[in-house]
Amino acid sequence: MIDTPEAPGPFVLVCEHAAAHIPAAFEDLGLNPIARRAHVAWDPGALALAQALATRLAAPLVRAGVSRLVYDLNRPPQAPAAMPATSEIFDIPGNADLTPEDRLARTEAFYLPFHAALRGLLARRLARGMPTILVTVHSFTPVWFGTRRAVELGVIHDAQDRFARAVAETARAATDLDVRMNEPYCAADGVTHTLALHATPLGLDHVMLEVRNDLLETGPAQTGMADCLAPVLQAARRRLEEAEAAPAGGGGATTEGAA
Repeated sequence: MIDTPEAPGPFVLVCEHAAAHIPAAFEDLGLNPIARRAHVAWDPGALALAQALATRLAAPLVRAGVSRLVYDLNRPPQAPAAMPATSEIFDIPGNADLTPEDRLARTEAFYLPFHAALRGLLARRLARGMPTILVTVHSFTPVWFGTRRAVELGVIHDAQDRFARAVAETARAATDLDVRMNEPYCAADGVTHTLALHATPLGLDHVMLEVRNDLLETGPAQTGMADCLAPVLQAARRRLEEAEAAPAGGGGATTEGAA
């Protein structure tokens, strides 16, 4: 689903794990209500944050309508994690022993339409000559297998790190968040599929934002985070534009080493 596809801003937002919805045909994947609302089923707070950012940035938003346990739209069809039989401490009975036909049916029902919609949106923007930066919006759990995570904002990239570095450096300077590059995940963990599929082949600047979900538990917290991150994204874009405009050797913006 695409919200405000004609929005004129320079960012395109994507929220692959926006929903916990499991269609009735999947019989809740055999999960109890607690598991169906746990972070393994979706990214709590991510959709509200993405929607608030889209408003502030005048950006289109491409968002998922089903749980990532039905199909994780940030994973390719061949990946076991696309339709996981287990996720962290949870077994997913409805994903056990899927046949190739089962996997194909879900790929055709969910993965192909989602990525075709995003691909079409990007193509139309580029055909019009619109500046386009791809931003995927996620949240992550504060505790992973019993270990507490200190990072509050993870800034992740695919093959090209130019915009991600500008975002991380701007966020460190402008906010009180614990900001880290390529934490709590990185491309090697297989989490940048959407960026690798859409941004990298088109040479688009891009970033994956991972916000710790205890910072997104309420409406005010979600809008507050959007108020914090929208200016960061805008300032990072201006920083790159200024660096591009600076004469060679003229002291344009610099970048620091990886965190």
